[in-house]
Amino acid sequence: MAETHRELYDAIVVGAGIQGCFTTYHFAKNKRKVLLLEQFFLPHSRGSSHGQSRIIRKTYPEEFYTKMMKECYQIWAQLENESGMKLYRQTGLLMLGTKEEDTFRAIQDTVSKQGVEHKYFEAKELKRGFPNIQLPREQVGIWEPSGGVLFADKALKALQDLIRQLGGVIHDGEKVAEIKPGFPVTVTTTTRTYQAKSLVITAGPWTNQLLLPLGMQLPLQTLRINVCYWREKVPGSHGENFPCFVGSFPDRSAHHIYGLPAGEYPGLVKVCYHHGNKADPDERDCPSASPDLADVQILSSFVRDCLPGLQPQPAIMECCMYTNTPDENFILDRHPNHANIIIGAGFSGHSFKLSPVVGKILYELSMETTLSYDLTPFQIKRFQHLHKTSL
Repeated sequence: MAETHRELYDAIVVGAGIQGCFTTYHFAKNKRKVLLLEQFFLPHSRGSSHGQSRIIRKTYPEEFYTKMMKECYQIWAQLENESGMKLYRQTGLLMLGTKEEDTFRAIQDTVSKQGVEHKYFEAKELKRGFPNIQLPREQVGIWEPSGGVLFADKALKALQDLIRQLGGVIHDGEKVAEIKPGFPVTVTTTTRTYQAKSLVITAGPWTNQLLLPLGMQLPLQTLRINVCYWREKVPGSHGENFPCFVGSFPDRSAHHIYGLPAGEYPGLVKVCYHHGNKADPDERDCPSASPDLADVQILSSFVRDCLPGLQPQPAIMECCMYTNTPDENFILDRHPNHANIIIGAGFSGHSFKLSPVVGKILYELSMETTLSYDLTPFQIKRFQHLHKTSL
C-alpha cells in the first residue's frame, strides 16, 4: 500500500522531460510548492528529451511559434546565466525549400512580419555560401543567423539542479498508478500518495495512458524515430563553419530532413528524417540499422547526393520518441471536466526549443493567471471532429 505524503503541493507535474522540467522550474521560480514525478530513474533515454543536441530557430510558417521564440531565446539565456552552463551554440540555420512551396512562402512572410533577422538565398548563392551542401537547382534558402544548437542533456540537468535549489522536489523512479480528480487532486505512485491544488501532465508518449481513467483520449500518435549520425570523409569539415539546416525536398521525401554540425560524436554529423514508425512507448529496443528501413534509405540517398563530404551510410543510429497530433501543433489546455488538471502534450518532434515558454504557459494555466499567449491553436476542442477524441 502506498504511503501517504501529507504536504499539499501547489502543483504536481508528471513527466520530467524538457516540458515538465521547464514547467516545474516556473513554479519553483515563482516560489510555489511543486513536485515533479518521473517514472524512470534520471537521467534516462526512454522519451523525447534525451541526447546532446537540438535545433533552435525562429523560422516557422506559423506566426504564433515565431512570436513565442522571441521569449524562448531570452529564457534560454537566463537559464545559462543562472546555471553557469553553456546551453546554446550559435551556428546559424539554413531553412531550405522551393519558391513554389506554400510552407516556404509562409516562413518568408512570418520572418518578415515578425522582424526576424534573415537573408534570402537564391540557388546560385546557396552553392557559393554553403559549398558543403549540394542542392538541386530549384532549391532556395532562408538564412537565420540566430539559429543554432541547444545542448539537450545539459539543459535537463541545469533545470533539475535549479528546481532543487529553488525548493522544488523531484522524485524519479515513481510511476503514477492512479489519479483521483477533485480539489485537491490526488496522485498515487508505485510508492506514495500525494495531493496538490493542480496537476500538470507532461508525460509525452505515455499521456493517453494517464488520461484514459480520466475519461478522455487525445488523437496522439507515438512514433519511434531513428536518429542517424554520418561520418565526415575529411575530419573537421562539417564542424565550426557548418550550419544547422532544415529542408523540404519534395522530390525525395514526404517529410523534412534536418541536420546539425558535428558535435556530440567527434567527426559525425547528425542528419535525420523528421518522421518515423508507429511504436509503443514501452517497447524501448531500437531496430538495428538495416538497408530496408525506409527513412534510412531516404537519408542515405540524400547524404550521397547533397552532402558529398559525408559517408552515405550511418555510422551510429539511436532512438527517440515523437508524440504527434494530427496538425503537429501542441496541446496546451485544461482537462474539459477537471479544470485543475492541465495537459501539455503532442509536441510532435519540434518543441525542445519552445519549452521555456511552454512551461510558462502550463504554469499560467495551472495558476489561473493571465495568459501570456493566445492558446487558440493549442486547444483540445480543435479535435472534436475526430472520433479518436473522447471528451
